Amino acid sequence: MASIQLSSGDLTADRRADYAEMVFADGAMAAAADLLADTLGLVPTWAAGWFRLGEMREAAGERAAAADAFAEALRLDPADRLGASLKLGLLGAAHAIDAPPSAFVETLFDQYADRFDKSLVERLAYRVPDLIAEALEAAGARAFAHVVDLGCGTGLMGERLRHAASFLDGIDISAGMLKKAEGKRIYDRLSRQDLQTFDPEAFGKALQGGAPGAARADLVVAADVFLYVGALERIVAAVATMLPESGLFAFSVERHDGPEPMVLLASRRYAHSEAPLRDLLAAAGFTIISLRAHTIRMDRGEPIEGLIVVARKGRGDVLSTPVSEDAALPDEGLAALPN
Repeated sequence: MASIQLSSGDLTADRRADYAEMVFADGAMAAAADLLADTLGLVPTWAAGWFRLGEMREAAGERAAAADAFAEALRLDPADRLGASLKLGLLGAAHAIDAPPSAFVETLFDQYADRFDKSLVERLAYRVPDLIAEALEAAGARAFAHVVDLGCGTGLMGERLRHAASFLDGIDISAGMLKKAEGKRIYDRLSRQDLQTFDPEAFGKALQGGAPGAARADLVVAADVFLYVGALERIVAAVATMLPESGLFAFSVERHDGPEPMVLLASRRYAHSEAPLRDLLAAAGFTIISLRAHTIRMDRGEPIEGLIVVARKGRGDVLSTPVSEDAALPDEGLAALPN
């Protein structure tokens, strides 16, 4: 996929855009937006410039003008590698977006791949792979014949599971992330797939040399992935087809407390609500083994709460304790870690 053009390609325009950024950094949001709008007269087809103009106008409180700029960015880049449609949704200028554009997710993580591990672990106190591994251990799940790591990224989750998996599959949309994961040599197989359109039957057929049938696994894991998926019905159904009876599904979500199944946050990540998530898993034939709230990372110095879930395919006694009672005390020391 072609990368988004972050430079305008015009030296004069780039210099004026840099000056607009300096003005913006000084707190003059509206003046900076006016400067960048004038600059776009020189480079009217610069999608990234229109997107940045939308951000500046939004910061200046000019919501309608910001929506116009984001709409122009989307028109110039219909693949939406910058996520302009999400911005329009957040501004109320478009219908609710129940999934991020695949090109946006791919672009985001391709650009982030080189600094992903350092940024998450050292700066944001990222704990999801450890928390999922601990939840599996607490459930007595310590060895697996075949693990599929959805949205494997650079392999942070795979590193925790390698010792327990006879065969470890990694799947991700980002070629940059897969390259980093390949360099760690922890996966038996890596595949570039879009989870928005992931078809376990087609995936299984490809893995089996053309023979029909979904890829089979006794554990499917998705660590900090669903915040970039949105609506979960399709992927949960796909996971259910990959697992035999008693197979395990372990994942995390960013949490929100409202009645809506999910909400799009200002961060352009999705957060999911506990009760609808429980209903979705039950409808797909899963029994929840554990569901607990944890601080999963820091963001701008604030703790982000998520849910760590382990579910078993098959009917049984669903965990009935509300997460607010089931959760342990807040993770010691996390709030004190630096951002």
